[in-house]
Amino acid sequence: MPFSSSQASLVLFLFLLLVLSINFTSPLPLATNGRWIVDAATGRRMKLACVNWASHLEPMLAEGLDKKPLGGIVAEIRRLRFNCVRLTWATYMFTQPGHGDQPVEETLDSLGLAEAKGGVARNNPLVLNMTHVEAYAAVVDELGKQGVMVVLDNHVSKPKWCCAYDDGNGFFGDEYFDPEEWLRGLVAVAEHFNGKSQVVGMSVRNELRGPRQNEYDWYQYIRTAATKVHQANPNVLVILSGLNWASDLGFLRKRPVGLSLGRKLVYEAHWYSFSGDRKIWEVQPVDRVCANAVQRMEDQAGFLSSGPGAVPLFLGEFGFDQTGKSQADDRFLSCFMGYAAGKDLDWALWALQGSYYYRQGVVGPEETFGVLDFNWDGLRNPKFKERFQLVQTMIQDPSSNSPMSYIMYHPQSGLCIRANNNHEIGTAECQHWSRWIHYRDGSPIRLMGTPLCLKALGDGLPPVLSNDCSSRRSAWRSISNSKLHVAATDEHGNRLCLEKKSNESSVILTRKCICVDDDSGCTENPQGQWFKFVPTNT
Repeated sequence: MPFSSSQASLVLFLFLLLVLSINFTSPLPLATNGRWIVDAATGRRMKLACVNWASHLEPMLAEGLDKKPLGGIVAEIRRLRFNCVRLTWATYMFTQPGHGDQPVEETLDSLGLAEAKGGVARNNPLVLNMTHVEAYAAVVDELGKQGVMVVLDNHVSKPKWCCAYDDGNGFFGDEYFDPEEWLRGLVAVAEHFNGKSQVVGMSVRNELRGPRQNEYDWYQYIRTAATKVHQANPNVLVILSGLNWASDLGFLRKRPVGLSLGRKLVYEAHWYSFSGDRKIWEVQPVDRVCANAVQRMEDQAGFLSSGPGAVPLFLGEFGFDQTGKSQADDRFLSCFMGYAAGKDLDWALWALQGSYYYRQGVVGPEETFGVLDFNWDGLRNPKFKERFQLVQTMIQDPSSNSPMSYIMYHPQSGLCIRANNNHEIGTAECQHWSRWIHYRDGSPIRLMGTPLCLKALGDGLPPVLSNDCSSRRSAWRSISNSKLHVAATDEHGNRLCLEKKSNESSVILTRKCICVDDDSGCTENPQGQWFKFVPTNT
């Protein structure tokens, strides 16, 4: 008997629902291939664009469940184009009585968090009667249901805020950091989530630090942990970070970790404006500070993702004050975005949460580094999606046969230089970038597929696309310590740098280059002139 149109529509709807459910629940183990993280089954690259979601503080509960329903929070994560969550946990949740096995309601009562308890009762009433392990698993399940990958991050041992130098949680043998208990916790978590295909990785420990830290113990315990996690759950990526708040893996240059994990080993680094002296971003020439910060990152961690024997590097934490009130963070972020886009790194932003139930003795504090606002109603930074659009995209595909070209990326705005159908250029969102060819410093910047190249006309004037590709005004090079200034030279030898006219304008001009000669007295902000040649083959 033939279907009616309404019956056919219902069948189609049910079929699509089945397909979607298969996509959310089908196995998705990841593996490594050189410096890339890939789908283990197909070999296709899988870029991780993650956000950190804290669940390791004293309430031992994913933040925000007092503000919004769990499903709504995960839907917002997807809407913001994160494909992954780095979900933190404390060792004691899985090793000590009175922690993971205690009902959420009892813990909130013991901390005097009546308002948070009321919010959870309104938005996620079933959570109150769950144990902390059950509530944590419910978050993992909801992420999987909505197609979001999960990296489980062992953030601390004792549930509390992280990460003071001597807080007892920093290194093996510290007051709260018993190595054997930590290993038991890792195995318990690896086994608990074995079979959850959305759990694609485990970060074995967050930000090792403190007066006890040393390389000998790092090799001893990290090797043991990686092996035990891999044995307990062979599907997950095993993610290892180094010393000094996860900023330093430089010791691996002289002595590799010596693990064989079947293409599951990934390294992790963290980078903030305060990974060093935060003040220098405000008082020293920004271009020099950026160049030094990038070199330090390369020396201590970035080297792992290049050259012979390259392995994936996951920037498991970076972040910035999303209120826009920190000049240091604003300058750091432009520098970071140029670096991350240029290498097309996998990363996890700190943080999703706009608030906490309880942090450092304070009830209900705000998180200014949070993507979401205090009430979890919307973005703290209205430019967030525009700023992060390119770095959330897979820019390099190791499986692609397309020729390599460049995106001309403006890190301060998150926008890309594009040519329209009339061959006029300006900045625009990076969803559909123009492809540029630039063979070497001093050569033309050509619009791919055309005979046209970029030509500077003069100080304060927009550059144009021209057939004249042999003049000095069409010869471009990356200059300054940061290599983020892109300059041509006029007939008088004056260097003219590309510059975005203003925050509100899409117009590109050429102007006298700012702070490119490492002048220690230069106090101008060069970010408007920072452009990055980002290689792409997608």
